[in-house]
Amino acid sequence: MTDPIRVVIACDTFAPDINGAARFAERLAGGLVRNGHEVHIITPSNEEWFGSRVEVHDGASMTVHKLKSHRLRNHKTLRWPTPFGMRNTIRKVLLEQRPDALHIQSHLMVGRFALSAARGIKLRKIATNHVMPENLMRYSLLPKWFHPLATKVLWTDAGRILRKMDALTTPTRRAADLLESAANVKGVLAISCGIDASKFANHTPTQNDKPVALFLGRLDDEKRINILLEAMSKLTKFPNLELRLVGDGGERERLTQQANVLGIADRVKFLGHINDEQLPKAYEDCTVFVMPSIAELQSIATMEAMASGRPVIAADAMALPHLVHDGDNGYLFPPDDSDALKERLERILSADTMELARLSENSMHLIQSHDIAKTIKIFEDLYRGVGEEAPTTLDNDPGYMLPIGKLSNSLRRRVNDFRLEALSLRKRAEEASETARDRFSDAAEEARERLMEVRGEVREQLSEFRTEVTEAAKKLRRKRED
Repeated sequence: MTDPIRVVIACDTFAPDINGAARFAERLAGGLVRNGHEVHIITPSNEEWFGSRVEVHDGASMTVHKLKSHRLRNHKTLRWPTPFGMRNTIRKVLLEQRPDALHIQSHLMVGRFALSAARGIKLRKIATNHVMPENLMRYSLLPKWFHPLATKVLWTDAGRILRKMDALTTPTRRAADLLESAANVKGVLAISCGIDASKFANHTPTQNDKPVALFLGRLDDEKRINILLEAMSKLTKFPNLELRLVGDGGERERLTQQANVLGIADRVKFLGHINDEQLPKAYEDCTVFVMPSIAELQSIATMEAMASGRPVIAADAMALPHLVHDGDNGYLFPPDDSDALKERLERILSADTMELARLSENSMHLIQSHDIAKTIKIFEDLYRGVGEEAPTTLDNDPGYMLPIGKLSNSLRRRVNDFRLEALSLRKRAEEASETARDRFSDAAEEARERLMEVRGEVREQLSEFRTEVTEAAKKLRRKRED
């Protein structure tokens, strides 16, 4: 076994936040800890408390250093870290921990201050970009006419920060090309965020008898959920379609109003946030996953849906075509075109059992190239400054984007074997969890019984003490009377 690494991951968003950047950082950190490494997270606090403490994320213990922050008034979930004193706070963590590597998740606030705080400290500096400045404009309070110039300034600023890194990564080749051209940087590595597909595999066939469309993610402007609502209102052939929206965000109130205006409120379910234990079931219960977003640098939710063996309909924008291969595991539609989205939904909802099975199998086949174990291994090498000259994940192999059509018998067997193995792993994990809960329950019961015994002993001692005090008081009264 190689020597363990100590890593500080600095991010503007982290669990319990629910978004792609937060989920990537959480699962990367969890995987590193399970591989025997020490991980420290620096992130804005999502509560009034700030400081350092050990927390469990993705089933692994890590030290989280929470920075003082406040919620943005014009956004439901985003928080802004207080800049005063942030550099000194981060530098103190770096000097105390002396990490082998600092891994920033954006150039905006925490990453920028962390890079400044690391000045003069010997460590590897890695950056993964999850940010598109265009996405920030909606909540910037700047006038629309100023957005193009502001976006250009932000990209230029990103390049100034990111050129200082020892290695620069982003989740897909499309995102890497965008970053290189917009921020004027070179050598960006395309490394998938990765996914543990076994957590989502199931044997439930995709069905459209009781159709359910699912969206999971932030309910924010760039996700274009309003287009999904418009498309659903036009699906007159399928009035029994139910749309489930999992997540929360700045657009929830507007979307609720839109569903009412369109007359589909009874078929649109706003489910809010769900926990990791509920995630696999949410995907398993849907007929099709829909991602109408125009600004995805990868989309972890789409990957989870693919791992669940579900067809996906996505906007033909940014990196989504890297995951959704039109006609193979789902369909692409022109961004912001509700009529086209409606037509793609009709294809899924009218497909026969064999066609649904083909789309599902292709999703599970494609997701195998996004194995998170490979992603973690690449980052371990980047932290050490070793490894391949240009490391990348299997989704960047030339064959990944080739048309599939229908899987060969051998590949279908491989997909089915994967499902069986994944279900076996999940069952063992559930049994282990149940055993742990039973042991905890037994220990808790034993502790309760012991507590009751102690309470009984204390009550007896108190009773004896009260008796002694009463007798002493009586003797004292008798002496006074005498």
